[in-house]
Amino acid sequence: MKYDVIVVGGGHAGCEAAHIAAFMGKKTALISMNIKNIADMPCNPAIGGTAKGIIVREIDALGGIMGKVADISHFQIKMLNNAKGPAVRSLRAQADKITYPKNMLKVLNETENLDIIEGMVEDLIVKDNKVCGIVFEDGKSLESESVILTTGTYLKGSILRGAENTPSGPHGERRSNHLSDKLKEYGFTIQRLKTGTPPRIKKDSIDFSKMSIELGDDTYWTFSFDNKPSYDINKQQRCYLLYTNENTHKIILDNLDKSAMYGGYATGIGPRYCPSIEDKIVRFRDKERHQLFLEPESLFYDEWYLQGFSTSMPIDVQEKMVRSLEGLENCVISKYAYAIEYDAIDPLQLKPSLETKVVENLFTAGQINGTSGYEEAAGQGLIAGINAVLKLRNEEPLILKRNEAYLGVLIDDLVTKGTKEPYRMLTSRAEYRLILRHDNADLRLREYAHQVGSITDKQYQNLINKKNKIKEIKDLLQVNKLKLNDETKQIFKENNLDIPNGSISYEALLKRPQIKIDFLKNFMELNYDDDILEIVEIDIKYEGYIAKTYKEVNKMIKLEEKQIPEDLDYDKIVNLASEARQKLKQVKPISIGQASRISGVNPSDIAILAVYLKKEYSKDE
Repeated sequence: MKYDVIVVGGGHAGCEAAHIAAFMGKKTALISMNIKNIADMPCNPAIGGTAKGIIVREIDALGGIMGKVADISHFQIKMLNNAKGPAVRSLRAQADKITYPKNMLKVLNETENLDIIEGMVEDLIVKDNKVCGIVFEDGKSLESESVILTTGTYLKGSILRGAENTPSGPHGERRSNHLSDKLKEYGFTIQRLKTGTPPRIKKDSIDFSKMSIELGDDTYWTFSFDNKPSYDINKQQRCYLLYTNENTHKIILDNLDKSAMYGGYATGIGPRYCPSIEDKIVRFRDKERHQLFLEPESLFYDEWYLQGFSTSMPIDVQEKMVRSLEGLENCVISKYAYAIEYDAIDPLQLKPSLETKVVENLFTAGQINGTSGYEEAAGQGLIAGINAVLKLRNEEPLILKRNEAYLGVLIDDLVTKGTKEPYRMLTSRAEYRLILRHDNADLRLREYAHQVGSITDKQYQNLINKKNKIKEIKDLLQVNKLKLNDETKQIFKENNLDIPNGSISYEALLKRPQIKIDFLKNFMELNYDDDILEIVEIDIKYEGYIAKTYKEVNKMIKLEEKQIPEDLDYDKIVNLASEARQKLKQVKPISIGQASRISGVNPSDIAILAVYLKKEYSKDE
């Protein structure tokens, strides 16, 4: 049988890629080495987090399934940074490690046009520099029009604990021994990266009385724009906060040479923004303690995850480290921490569509591209799946700009700047984060999803209805004015708010920092859903800042509109700095805007490039 799309790997990237390709009407195969490991969560038992929660909302807006599955699979959920500005708010849910994969597999099994096949892929079928299918380890093959590689940490994966190096994927699974070598033969640059996971602790051996309780929110939340909350807000599971101490730090520093990383046993480069506990202690020696969390992994077994305590120390040292923590003095470690090294490609060899520049119709997504995190992987998988389908339709790819989505920032960073360490999405990476918020992901992206066919007509109609309601509320607040009288003045006094000097529009009133949109319900009917009222409140309160952001966006868009021909010969451009020439030839940017973001390309190089393009290509217009 010949498929339109073959997806290799059943992790979070693979699930999204396979589902969306099949949903968009293409005959799709998802190849997983072990079907039981589809949507596995080998590390953190959570979906979302700072910036990551916004990515999950973007995935949902574009037709992905991570948010929907998370909504029915968690046992605690909260909005992070809720006391801060709207640009940094982000959902995080404690997902059940048994329930989440089970629900994801159910969705995939019910998806039309999708076959799930168990097997290990060790090679590609490549003809005339185009991918034509995959080859299993036993020599059997499957043909396809396109292939999406989402191999996670399985490419020559090695588990590290101290000097101990065990060839393996996560959980002791078999690894792929040959696929990365084959990719190298096809012309890919392969790099070695490293990530890790902390120990798991038996619940009955933990003294929770010595720790601070971390509760879920008393507000209902969902990742998906299409779901209603389905959980009991009063039955959310507790998590716990604890800290490292002086003794913990001493044990780590005394045994630093036994760590896989500091002892010289690791060759891969680890994540800067999700470091091991020994890396934290070394890099931040001035800190007396580091924050840790204990989180239940599942309601179906009693292992707890020690968040923030990733390590590659030997088992005997791990025992001492963990038992130095308050509340864990007598704990039983059910699974020891480890680091895992694996092969990845250089993401500079990718187009913004996530199709590779090396082999046509071959797409990659997730950790093979140098990222870390379930959410970053799922988002790439979704974009790769959509673009594989669009390529087969002979349509333009979906390329999100930096002002349109965190996914746009993520992919642009990868294909423009590359990465030499596992990339993690942070709010600070998004220069336009005030308009890339949790609340407006559907308003930003569902129009695109409708255009490419990755959402249903009903979902699109819901978007239209939502936009109409937002406009309706804004018009109401702009046109209607607060009438001051003794009764209305009393309401202000009771809420310790300054009384306006005279008649004022509700829009102007809402711009006051201390006024919330719920307060306006004292004077007018606002029978709308809370999520719609939230958008209106943010848009009005931050109107000036948002307008300023869009001015910056417009400058960026003008640079993005200045396209660079794919076949441009940079050697013909005189006066370019040698580093700039080298980087431009390597990245092959599609626009002046992308070229300006390449490390090593200076403003003077951009000016020379712009002049050359205007001179050489304006005469063809």
